[in-house]
Amino acid sequence: MEYSLNTFARLLQTCEKYNKKIYEIMQEKEAFDFDITVSEVRSKTQKTLNAMKSAIKNGLCSTQKSISGLCGDDCVRLTEKYKKQKAIFGNIFEKITSYALATVEENLRMNIIAACPTAGSCGIVPAVLISLSEEYNLSMDEQINALITAGAIGYVISSKMPMAGAVAGCQAECGVASAMSAALAVQIAGGNTSQIINAAALALKNILGLTCDPVSGLVEIPCVKRNAFLAVHAITASELALADIESKIPADEVVDAMVQTGQLMPPVLKETSLGGLAVTKSAVKISEKLRRPNKNSR
Repeated sequence: MEYSLNTFARLLQTCEKYNKKIYEIMQEKEAFDFDITVSEVRSKTQKTLNAMKSAIKNGLCSTQKSISGLCGDDCVRLTEKYKKQKAIFGNIFEKITSYALATVEENLRMNIIAACPTAGSCGIVPAVLISLSEEYNLSMDEQINALITAGAIGYVISSKMPMAGAVAGCQAECGVASAMSAALAVQIAGGNTSQIINAAALALKNILGLTCDPVSGLVEIPCVKRNAFLAVHAITASELALADIESKIPADEVVDAMVQTGQLMPPVLKETSLGGLAVTKSAVKISEKLRRPNKNSR
């Protein structure tokens, strides 16, 4: 069936009109748009899910550095810490933070990841989804439902703005990924449509203005660690939403505010590496070191 889902208000209205959940509406829309069956949509989603799981599995045990040599071993450092000293927030926190780092570090190694919604923010959705799936022993169908729900949130946001740091800063990448993750967490917990959309609003509005200022133009510093932070951020939003603590600013207006914030953000803070963290003294030293010829490569 053809659905118009360019706002969260319309998404909610559509779900209520047909008495269907977000993932049901979204998978039908995907099937219609691409002239395939709902079963094929779900099969493709499962392939994405499998890619996420593989990235986590490989990333958890790898210490291979990125080409720059700046990042690549944070995940192993964190998991080793957890072996010696458990996380204050418990096992699920350990999984979410380590899975986020595992995935985004696989991206740095140029291995297979699922960009959700972008490569720079690829660790957030998988970390939340796979951690909760393991914690609650979710069936494959339940996992697919959750991932399609997350995709619906990203789809609505993307109808208003491109999800790219060069357009609106990291709020449009890691921020959106956190909103998607908050939504899927509520879906997994059995929340209703309003709570799912509210969770996305809560996550997104509390990350407005996040700049994209990568050191030396690489998707490494501060991108890697932001994935771990914003995966946990998503859980906070989901817990509030499940308690019916509402965002006083509706989801669509939050997205509008993000669009405006991105437009007002100076170009030096939108992936150009000309401002923010990218021009700190330490960042400049890192960039200068990377530009020096490597004698060993001659």
